[in-house]
Amino acid sequence: MKVADFRRIALSFEGAEESSHMRAPDFRVGGRIFATLASEKQGYGNLMLTAEQQAEFVGELPEVFLPIHGGWGKMGATHIRLAQASEDVLTGALRVAWMLRMEKNAGTKKTRPKTKRKKS
Repeated sequence: MKVADFRRIALSFEGAEESSHMRAPDFRVGGRIFATLASEKQGYGNLMLTAEQQAEFVGELPEVFLPIHGGWGKMGATHIRLAQASEDVLTGALRVAWMLRMEKNAGTKKTRPKTKRKKS
């Protein structure tokens, strides 16, 4: 796969938009990032996953997925080697990142229940 494929697939998900962060293309839903092309020069796309999801992807396809170096990687940020990824693998991985962001977005929109105030 190529950068153009990553972009095409990322933008195919409902509500997905391309933006940029620190001069690198990113892909957002609800204004929040689910994937980036910050490492495209190294041949990677980046996915914002949970640490558990990352471990599953890396364990299943270590030739395709690897944790991003440092703290971001420890929190689940994951490289996908574009040249080694099939369209099905790339689509599935981006879908997981997109769904995770959608779930997180839904969780942040919850409002606190109103409490009754005592009258003095």
